Amino acid sequence: MAPHDPINWHGTTILSVRKAGRVAIAGDGQVSMGDTIMKGNARKVRPLGKGDVIAGFAGATADAMTLFERLEARIEQYPGQLMRACVELAKDWRTDKYLRRLEAMMIVADRQVTLVLTGNGDVLEPEAGVVGIGSGGNYALAAARALADMDLDAEEIVRKAMGIAADICVYTNNNLTVEVIEA
Repeated sequence: MAPHDPINWHGTTILSVRKAGRVAIAGDGQVSMGDTIMKGNARKVRPLGKGDVIAGFAGATADAMTLFERLEARIEQYPGQLMRACVELAKDWRTDKYLRRLEAMMIVADRQVTLVLTGNGDVLEPEAGVVGIGSGGNYALAAARALADMDLDAEEIVRKAMGIAADICVYTNNNLTVEVIEA
C-alpha cells in the first residue's frame, strides 16, 4: 500500500541508544491512519522475557504483537542468547507462510547487544550503539548521533532526540514510552 493510502496504518518512531553501560529504547505513542491521528498514547516499547530484554516496533500493531510473542518464545528457548533468539525469529519470519506477510521492524536490546530485525531476515547490529526505525527514525537517529558526545546518559539522549523527531515528523508525537536496561 502507498504511504498515504487511507487504510494504511503507520507513523512510528523508535530509537535506541547504548551509552556508558546503559541502553534505552524509546517509542512515540502516535498511530496514524492516512492524515488522521487515531491514537496518541500507543505503547510500542516494552520489556520482554524476565525484563532483561527490551524491544520496540514500527509497523502494524497486530503484526508487532505476533512478533513480540514469537520473540519471547525464542528468548525462553535460548536464555541469555539474544542474538541466537533473534536469528531464529528472523528465520521463522522469513520462511513461515503466515509470518512472512507481517509488516514490521523491531529494535531489540539486552545488556550486551542491540539488534534491528526485519521481515527480510535481517538481524543487524547498529554502529556506535545508536539506531532509529519508523517514519521519524532518521530524524531521531540524526539527533541522537549529534547528542551522543554530550554529557548525557542514554535515556536523556533518547528523550531529547525523540523530542526533536516529534518536532519534525508529522507521524511522531511527544508521548513517549522509554525502557532502560543497565549493563
